[in-house]
Amino acid sequence: MQGTSFIEILFGTLFVFLYSITILGLILVIIAENRNPLKTIPWVIVLLLVPGLGLIFYIWFGQDNRRQRFISRKTYRRIKKHPHTGKMQPDSCVVYEPYKELTILLNKTKDAPLLYGSDLKIYTNGKDKFHDLFEDIRQAKHHIHIQYYIFCDDEIGCSLQELLIRKAHEGVEVRVMYDDVGCWNVKDRFFEKMKREGIMVYPFLKVVFPVFSSKVNYRNHRKVVIIDGRIGYMGGMNVADRYVEGLKWGIWRDTHFRITGKGVQGLQTAFLLDWFVVSKEVINGKIYYPPVPVESDNIMQIVTSGPVGPWRILAQAEIYAITNAKKYVYIQTPYFLPTEALNQALQIAARGGVDVKIMLPERSDTRMTNLASRSFLADIIRAGVKVYFYQPGFLHAKLLLSDDYLCCIGSANMDFRSLEHNFEINAFVYQRDFAIQMKKVFMHDMEQCRHITPRLWLKRPLRKRFSESFMRLFSPLL
Repeated sequence: MQGTSFIEILFGTLFVFLYSITILGLILVIIAENRNPLKTIPWVIVLLLVPGLGLIFYIWFGQDNRRQRFISRKTYRRIKKHPHTGKMQPDSCVVYEPYKELTILLNKTKDAPLLYGSDLKIYTNGKDKFHDLFEDIRQAKHHIHIQYYIFCDDEIGCSLQELLIRKAHEGVEVRVMYDDVGCWNVKDRFFEKMKREGIMVYPFLKVVFPVFSSKVNYRNHRKVVIIDGRIGYMGGMNVADRYVEGLKWGIWRDTHFRITGKGVQGLQTAFLLDWFVVSKEVINGKIYYPPVPVESDNIMQIVTSGPVGPWRILAQAEIYAITNAKKYVYIQTPYFLPTEALNQALQIAARGGVDVKIMLPERSDTRMTNLASRSFLADIIRAGVKVYFYQPGFLHAKLLLSDDYLCCIGSANMDFRSLEHNFEINAFVYQRDFAIQMKKVFMHDMEQCRHITPRLWLKRPLRKRFSESFMRLFSPLL
């Protein structure tokens, strides 16, 4: 008995020693990575307070992926070097002077050329968006490229699946990408059926053993459709019934838009780069970039972002837009977990006399994220930012609008996950007419909001303030 007890004590002591060394070593690695302290400190706290779960969470969500390449420079150049793109240098188009430097920043950092002459149609509900999307797919002649973070096997998802199968049987090339984490609850047979029927289907960064993979932290949050290289869709809507029917407690308010013209070429390139990552197939033929007519004086840039590389371009672009605004900045986001630099930019703009309005959902689909989001509001409200809570349901739209000219819209939320970890895609549109259209949409939404005044915000119960402040500690992890 004594021998057994000694062995148990020996192995127990050895386990505790090795485990402690692992945790301490991991903390040293995190510190040595020279990350933003706002992200380093929460990880150290988690590892010290709950070392077991903390270790798993770090493997899931914490590893730094900035140095990893998903595609070689040579292959990147091959896919980007496609015909008929209509690329133009920043000085080839007339861009409003305050935003010329922004266009150069986006082009230099993300190879996002100015694309002239697109026509954009705005959708603020899933019913209209899916009606037009299905009709465009029915008319497809050569190829259909689809990429969604969430592609559910519910009514709308099955309807889209059947339509894609019919088009594949007609000889149309159909390529589908979905995010493996976003579609965790979708049965494998849903996508296997597509494959059997002739559709090319791939998950993005497949996660076989989530507990042992950091891939779970780097997700493809993009929502893109390209049809025959002539029509494109992008924005905030995934494929799920809730985007059409809403939630039990309210509507689902989102923003998406349909593109025709040269802007589609930017979407096509983004899709084909991701397609190479999952399939290793290089596609850059002329048929995927057909000549398209000039349909307006619209100028746009299609900008992708992700965890690879040193630059967080969407965060930098948003900071530029906010700090260079002269009259107003209007923002819609479902989750508000800004970086410190972005938070400061909002305060500087408001204190400098710019009309800064931020619209958030009154009620979110994620309680922890909602609490953490609220903790960031006190400082910006004190600085003069006007905050509005959308009442009819869940506001999932992502929008940054400035000075009746710049409109940034796409898949990225104003939170750490979108700006630091996810693969996102946004359009930067430079046109007065489109900006005014989006301004009207924003103002209509504002009529259905509750204005959060400084006095109203200070009246929150102490218990609620503490819950919000506590969840803020973990905001870089949410």
